[in-house]
Amino acid sequence: MNYTENLTYYVTSFISELYQNGVTDIVISPGSRSTPLALTATEHPELKEWVVIDERSAAFFALGMAKQSKRPVTLICSSGTATANYFPAIIEARYSRVPLIILTADRPHELRDVGAPQAIDQVKLYGEHVKWFEEMALPEASPSMLAYARSKASRAVYMAQEGNAGAVHLNFPFREPLVPDFSLEGVWEKKNTSPFHETIPGNNRLHEEQLNLLLEKLQSKENGIFVCGPQVDEELGDAITQLAEKWNVPILADPLSQIRAGNHEKDLIIEGYDAFLRNQSIREQLIPDFVIRFGAMPVSKAYLFYIKENEEVPQFIVEDHIGYREPAGNQTEIIVANSTQFCRDLSTFSHTIHGNQKWVEQWISYNQIAKKHLLQRSQSEITEGEAVRGLMDVIPDKSSLYVGNSMAIRDLDTFFMTTDKKLTILGNRGANGIDGMISSGVGAAAASDQAVTLLLGDLSFFHDMNGLLAAKHYGINITIVLINNNGGGIFSFLPQATSTKHFEALFGTPLDIDFQQAINMYGGEYRLAKTEGQLKEELAESYQHNGFSVIEVKTDRETNRKWHQEKWQAIEQEILTK
Repeated sequence: MNYTENLTYYVTSFISELYQNGVTDIVISPGSRSTPLALTATEHPELKEWVVIDERSAAFFALGMAKQSKRPVTLICSSGTATANYFPAIIEARYSRVPLIILTADRPHELRDVGAPQAIDQVKLYGEHVKWFEEMALPEASPSMLAYARSKASRAVYMAQEGNAGAVHLNFPFREPLVPDFSLEGVWEKKNTSPFHETIPGNNRLHEEQLNLLLEKLQSKENGIFVCGPQVDEELGDAITQLAEKWNVPILADPLSQIRAGNHEKDLIIEGYDAFLRNQSIREQLIPDFVIRFGAMPVSKAYLFYIKENEEVPQFIVEDHIGYREPAGNQTEIIVANSTQFCRDLSTFSHTIHGNQKWVEQWISYNQIAKKHLLQRSQSEITEGEAVRGLMDVIPDKSSLYVGNSMAIRDLDTFFMTTDKKLTILGNRGANGIDGMISSGVGAAAASDQAVTLLLGDLSFFHDMNGLLAAKHYGINITIVLINNNGGGIFSFLPQATSTKHFEALFGTPLDIDFQQAINMYGGEYRLAKTEGQLKEELAESYQHNGFSVIEVKTDRETNRKWHQEKWQAIEQEILTK
């Protein structure tokens, strides 16, 4: 066989095996050296390819797709600095446990470290931020090498999803010529009808003796709490609320927990805890006997203070797979078990925990006070909290919300109350960066057949405006709520705000940008909302619009800070004077 034939059979075997293992979407950033991979992915009769020119945007687009679909998404790029632009999304994938398959093209070995163009050291480029790395062999079409290509593809899909999901990286050295010949006989012939490495996944589950031991530790403790942080298992809501009802234990539910929305019972769900746990005196009234946490650490900093102050309290973290997420530094027992199965197993035991009714009523009472003040309407110009509140009032049932970091996620934490709507709430809370948010939201929308809303601030929007190109190019339906406070609003709530001399330059960072012009440039529909009622009207119309819509809400940072603090102070005062 000549080189083109070797290249063609080798690469088609690899790409076909990705599909055989469940990959359906491949995101491609065009380049020359990646031609064999890009053309093969595009020619494959079953795969859906997405062309996103900028590699950083492409990687976050794939991240959003993988979060929404809960399936691994593949990325393809050329050699050189193109590969480095994937890095921010790969970091996020690692820490938020999202499966990505990174395929980077490379110069062949003889062109490395000799001054050849677009040749950098790509071997283990992403270090420990990927779960697995493979330097692929040069293309050959012998039976053993085609089996090798299929084996690596199958393993890549497995490794991306195995245990705690994450990114895997395969580096492909290619010599020229780079164009495969798809007219060759048997190029798309199925060598097998199942994955090269068939996997039968098990399910982490505690034995009865282990569950009994846990119950013995908790038997005399009446004032417990369940905490549900960011996680994506949609079945946990039913399981944890049923266990909470049986044990009579309140549930502190993070906005990304998938617990605040849905048709499960919500009587014991506490969603306003961030608002009242800000006060130390209130925290001292709520010292628990035990804490069982599911998912990652909640967004709330007030909860972090609360848990740090109760370091002597027995604490348990339930992890679906072996991992370590305990930023408070407390002594903690880590339970490795499927969270939903763990709750269901505990619910079946005849001997159980009997929670203190007064303890539960205290949490519920404080939560009701917080909600009363947070939901109080105002007729003045819209604040950031009111924007989030209005959004959650009208967001469609059976839809997804992708939320940005900094103030956006914190306002969602505060103003997203329990609802019977079925909502999927997504965010990039692995590394908590503000980059790539538009691309992530657009990627999620590309993977969904239901409405998707993206909520983010002006700095996040600025960081990733080129993410709008994919929405324009593919006509992706997404509603974007842009909270524009002309800078970094979160810093107004932090100690840096007292450094008035350098605050605006270093922290406030006003952009003074007319975003409407950028939105028009990318072919989007622009709307401006000045009141909460107007925002709701604009949102309702945007969900009927084909393509992407941006609804801008302009706010003032100082006014917003005072409004939030007045809410928190009113809540604290009413609780402390009860």
